[in-house]
Amino acid sequence: MPAPILRLALPSPLRRLFDYQAPESIPPGRLQPGVRLRVPFGRRDVVGVLVEVRTHSDVPPDKLREALSLLDREPPLPQSLFDLCLWTSHYYQHSLGDTFSWALPVLLRQGEPATAREQRYWHLAPDARADDPRLERAPRQREALKAIAQHPHGVPQALLGKLQLNRASLEGLIEKGLLRTEQRRSPPQPHHGSWLLEPPLPLNAQQRAAVEAVSAGFGGFHASLLAGVTGSGKTEVYLQLIHAVLEAGRQALVLIPEINLGPQTLARFERRFNARIVVLHSALSDRERLDAWLAARDGEADIVIGTRSALFTPLKRPGLIIVDEEHDGSYKQQEGLRYQARDLAVVRARLEGLPILLGSATPALESLHNAHTGRYALLRLDQRAGVARPPRFLRLDVKSRPLDAGLSAPLLQAMTQTLQAGQQVLVFLNRRGFAPTLLCHDCGWLSQCPRCDARMTLHQRHNELRCHHCGHAERPPTNCPQCRHVDLRPVGAGTERAEERLRTLLPDYPVLRIDRDSTARKGALDRLLDTVNRGEPCVLLGTQMLAKGHHFPRVTLVAILDADGGLFSGDFRASERMAQLIVQVAGRAGRAEEPGRVIIQTHLADHPLLVQLTEQGYFAFAEQALAERRAAGLPPFSHLALLRAEAHRPGQAEEFLELACQAAEKLIDENAAGGVELLGPVPSPMERRAGRYRAQLLFQSQARTPLHRLLGAWLPRIEQLPGARSVRWSLDIDPSDLY
Repeated sequence: MPAPILRLALPSPLRRLFDYQAPESIPPGRLQPGVRLRVPFGRRDVVGVLVEVRTHSDVPPDKLREALSLLDREPPLPQSLFDLCLWTSHYYQHSLGDTFSWALPVLLRQGEPATAREQRYWHLAPDARADDPRLERAPRQREALKAIAQHPHGVPQALLGKLQLNRASLEGLIEKGLLRTEQRRSPPQPHHGSWLLEPPLPLNAQQRAAVEAVSAGFGGFHASLLAGVTGSGKTEVYLQLIHAVLEAGRQALVLIPEINLGPQTLARFERRFNARIVVLHSALSDRERLDAWLAARDGEADIVIGTRSALFTPLKRPGLIIVDEEHDGSYKQQEGLRYQARDLAVVRARLEGLPILLGSATPALESLHNAHTGRYALLRLDQRAGVARPPRFLRLDVKSRPLDAGLSAPLLQAMTQTLQAGQQVLVFLNRRGFAPTLLCHDCGWLSQCPRCDARMTLHQRHNELRCHHCGHAERPPTNCPQCRHVDLRPVGAGTERAEERLRTLLPDYPVLRIDRDSTARKGALDRLLDTVNRGEPCVLLGTQMLAKGHHFPRVTLVAILDADGGLFSGDFRASERMAQLIVQVAGRAGRAEEPGRVIIQTHLADHPLLVQLTEQGYFAFAEQALAERRAAGLPPFSHLALLRAEAHRPGQAEEFLELACQAAEKLIDENAAGGVELLGPVPSPMERRAGRYRAQLLFQSQARTPLHRLLGAWLPRIEQLPGARSVRWSLDIDPSDLY
């Protein structure tokens, strides 16, 4: 009987499976779809995932190579996540092997066992006694022996530090034959007692209705959109739903948009629940990530909290998926497998038959459209929780007003009054660094990035010019590279410059800058937030890191220094993002007893978008924006795919895209596939980035099916184009931006 043919997905950009012969040493019954095998691939060995077993192959027998070894007794991924990877690969037109790589922790991709690691345990030897004469002159060893004796099941390596056991003392006891060690897995700790450590908060009528609506769908797929104004108590709804899930013996998966929200989310969950909670994000080591992943898969974690990649975490007893701040752009992966975690979470919930709750104060227009069409149940929270009231907006027209590092005199006066009243102020400026550019006052030279069509930002604290697009950094020149004059001036204001000026203008109050630069060191953000949470008067100054999910009960004034940036962008999503950002930042004000104010500095105080947003609220803006999208035939009323290409010489990317466009047009003509429109190729809005010249080709269709049918037939053709290997290209399904 011929050896079975194994069809494997390998970590490769190639959109195909690879055939191998099964070794005779592997029983056929162990070759289940989803198991990992180590196989030769070119001149190296790689780890692949078995997709199917066949009796024949199109590859000639003498060309077939044999798999080297089987790595699993059982597939690491449950069937539902295996199916999710198949769906993801097909929908995003991405290599299946690369899709599995995104779904599996790094160590599993490298062939590590998919089992929890064993720990070293320290035990008393059978004849060990604390009065052993050899310990008379070794008091530390004697105390260590007594401590170990109090743990009849052994002391794990992780507990040695808490028991203040000295490693040298333990090694000395081993040499004397009084201790022994063994490697074994820690037994799972069963749950004991109540799930709650603190009582739940009372719910208002809308919160109670939301909890009841979602919990009524337990046991089956049901998608709900929780659209609640900032401070309306969405997190309390999450917590009470998770409590119900835990009581039912199930696990909950909570997705958050940013790593920075992880510690505060974890702290709130740990205060509420007597449960095993793991956090998954990119800041973990590979071993920590695998341990958390396995704990979730084996049912030893009750609640899993993580950023977008945590979407692929297996759960032994899945009960509920929650996507917090579902509108956030961080849920869209921008490199490699360009998936949208929010959308995939809905697909996963459907595959596993779970309820899913998407929550936001500013829902994405796509999510609101799904609620309007009945795909999602719409749950509204229109009032702030407790006695908190919505903040009051003021559009401050700064035309013709002098600005000091971006700060106007009326704003400074309002800030001073707030601080003198013992309250806190949040100042929002979405530009890192000291100044957006460096300008020569004599000839007009600007600090241009040598690798991008972008200006470099001055970071004064590090005495650097940095490009925020490609990461290029250099020392600022002492005189103008163009005219050699020395009158070089920073133009515009970034968070560093605003911080410096605020310290001068408000010397009696601490100014806390919170941006990617100030929080780069481990623990820096926690220290800053601890200062804020003490409640003393201070100024919080930062970027959009401050806009998401934070609860600052003493902040009563929010100042937005520049609201005009999103009003003139060429990206059709820019106004939606700007509206979401303004509302999210404004939502940090007045979350406790004291009322909140929001002052928006703008040169366009009468702009219809700003007027509608500040006077009628986000949902009025969203309805207007959806009507405009419908009239223009833009998403969510159409579907997009964007082919991006970049190359080292000008015009090379556009040449490749022109051939790709011709291949697509030919397919449309051959198959009479109407309804798909091609736009381009054109240079990207930022044509040169990181030394490469970029261009793009946009596909637009009113229906999803003809677009995906066309892309599926077209991609194999463009892979064979002459320039396909000399140009770096990628396909982005449902792009979040056209940049």
